[in-house]
Amino acid sequence: MTCPSIRHLTYDIIPGEAAVIDAPDIVILEGLNVLQAAPPAPPGGSASVSDFFDFSIYVDAPKSIPADGTSNGFLLLRATAFKEPASYFHRYAACPTRPRSEWPGNLGHDHGPNLRENILPTRERAHLILVKGPDHAVETIRLRKL
Repeated sequence: MTCPSIRHLTYDIIPGEAAVIDAPDIVILEGLNVLQAAPPAPPGGSASVSDFFDFSIYVDAPKSIPADGTSNGFLLLRATAFKEPASYFHRYAACPTRPRSEWPGNLGHDHGPNLRENILPTRERAHLILVKGPDHAVETIRLRKL
């Protein structure tokens, strides 16, 4: 099986390049939507991507953890990776260190509705839920009976 190669600096597919996956023991898929259920379909219709997973993990970072441009992780990225002009995230290098609601334009957009409507509903489909605390350490582990 092949899959596109991605340039992580720009978060874009590298034309003409592909990674070959030849019978791996473990494949890790990461993304916000990989646990979403398939839309309703006629009997025998559609399947979800996660229907093909042997095991799934949901990392739950409660909304109380700052995502406002003042967190240490964001500040570190802003001072390092975001400074690279070719970086997809370069536009965030100059974001002010103040609450995200005060950022210009769409940068301060409230992502709460997407979290509530599309991401949180997938949590219970995971086999394992890791709940992170304010310091990003795992505070709670929930394993669904397999």
